[in-house]
Amino acid sequence: MRVIRRFYNYYLHPDKELARRLRQLIGFTPVHLPLFKLAFFHKSTFSTRDYAISNNERLEFLGDAVLSTIVGEYLFKKYPNSDEGFLTKMRSKIVKRNSLDEIADKMGLDLFLANYNQTRLSKSMLGNALEALVGAVYIEVGYERTKQYVVRRILRKYLDIHELEGFDDNYKSQLLEWCQKNGHSIEYKVVAKYKSEKRDKFKVAVFVDGRKMGTADDFNKKSAEQLASERAMTTLGMFNENMVVALPDEEVKDED
Repeated sequence: MRVIRRFYNYYLHPDKELARRLRQLIGFTPVHLPLFKLAFFHKSTFSTRDYAISNNERLEFLGDAVLSTIVGEYLFKKYPNSDEGFLTKMRSKIVKRNSLDEIADKMGLDLFLANYNQTRLSKSMLGNALEALVGAVYIEVGYERTKQYVVRRILRKYLDIHELEGFDDNYKSQLLEWCQKNGHSIEYKVVAKYKSEKRDKFKVAVFVDGRKMGTADDFNKKSAEQLASERAMTTLGMFNENMVVALPDEEVKDED
């Protein structure tokens, strides 16, 4: 029966073009084609009484959990002699928002999103769609085949795992460590919250010894904190060989 449904979806379904594109993307023709179509509907596109089932947020929630488990198992087997701290950091590097956004962009998920959303696409929508896609694959074929898909068609294809080992872009953690080491206080504040593309957007500022060192805007507060931290590190000269220990004479102006 599933073979017949896949045949129908590929050759006869009104959304057969989607079925064919998905086959190239995930390696098989889905049985539950509407489920995969839903994976590309962002919440900003529609506002209906059935809001919870008219966009990809629920699939994103499921895909996030499944992806985290698969990546955790993959790293556990790949690094049999590494401790929990290393594995946790590596998993965080892979499943964090920026990484998923970049992977989804390389996969061409922006083309899928453009077909089903009447709003300007933002970078964060890409990672959300990737998680939703993983959620849809999990419902369709179960954990083991989803794991094969993620490892073979995502991790091995779009990530340089060895380069990732020595790369640290957790700017908030680095800035916190620097402040602690040099006796400076640090605080993050949401200085503004506003609507952009029908979504909540946050302006976050980081203060060192009560002085604003960096600001950033993002739809996700944690992402805004990371970007604000990176800008603060630039202001403090932390990316230079000769690190600036003393704070600048004046606090920075808003970058935006």
